[in-house]
Amino acid sequence: MSDKTMTADEAVSRLRSGMTLGIGGWGSRRKPMALVRALLRSQVTDLTIVSYGGPDVGMLAAAGRIRKLVAAFVTLDSIPLEPHYRAARQSGAFELTEVDEAMFMWGLHAAANRLPFMPVRAGIGSDVMRVNPGLRTVTSPYEDPSTGIRETFVAMPALRMDAALVHVNRADRSGNGQYLGPDPYFDDLFCEAADDAYVSCERLVDRFDDAVPQTLLVNRNSVTGVVETPGGAHPTSCVPDHDRDEPFQKLYSTTPWPEFTERFLYGDEKAYQSAAQAWHEERR
Repeated sequence: MSDKTMTADEAVSRLRSGMTLGIGGWGSRRKPMALVRALLRSQVTDLTIVSYGGPDVGMLAAAGRIRKLVAAFVTLDSIPLEPHYRAARQSGAFELTEVDEAMFMWGLHAAANRLPFMPVRAGIGSDVMRVNPGLRTVTSPYEDPSTGIRETFVAMPALRMDAALVHVNRADRSGNGQYLGPDPYFDDLFCEAADDAYVSCERLVDRFDDAVPQTLLVNRNSVTGVVETPGGAHPTSCVPDHDRDEPFQKLYSTTPWPEFTERFLYGDEKAYQSAAQAWHEERR
């Protein structure tokens, strides 16, 4: 099996402006922030971002890298609405497709299975059809045996992506990824729905001999590159390795973007981690 390890900058060097890019995790949990920070150091722009959004979307929006966003929400969890996303959206900085969380998930399933769409009940009877006039419905070709009715569903389009970025607790060099926390949601679908997938991890391991099989959701067959980045989800959580950094997240959400970038995003990932640690030491 091939060794797929690379640096964050090497992974981002394979991305191009204009791509559709999926970003795993959800809200302020298990986001591949080291890869996002590497993306911010690059010249890649004009992106269509597909994400259960958190600070990944906020930072890319603040930096003007997003042309279109496809999302079910953009939140920092303890801060309900991501402030940099809100500011960019209120100024009309990018196009937005906002769908129900279940619709988003079935869009990932459709893409992972290389289907053009998936029928889903979510969205029926809501304003999601009004705010997304491009959505279509589909009527089942089969009658319900108890009612004789052919049900109508939303035809959720596949969320195909050129590339995906995800973060997991552990990975091996060939691209298998393991979750150790309580929320192993969607990242395997992001990898399977994308043409290429780059997985960052808290720690590389040689093998998963004693792993519970259910924790091994990311398969090497859908992974292009593996990046070891301890603390790479910061400031989001990656339980049990680390919780969300609430004080730093509050700082991020209340600091003007130019000021935040000057202090924390001026250099590489090591510089970022050092600057974040120095800020915590100053508080003490």
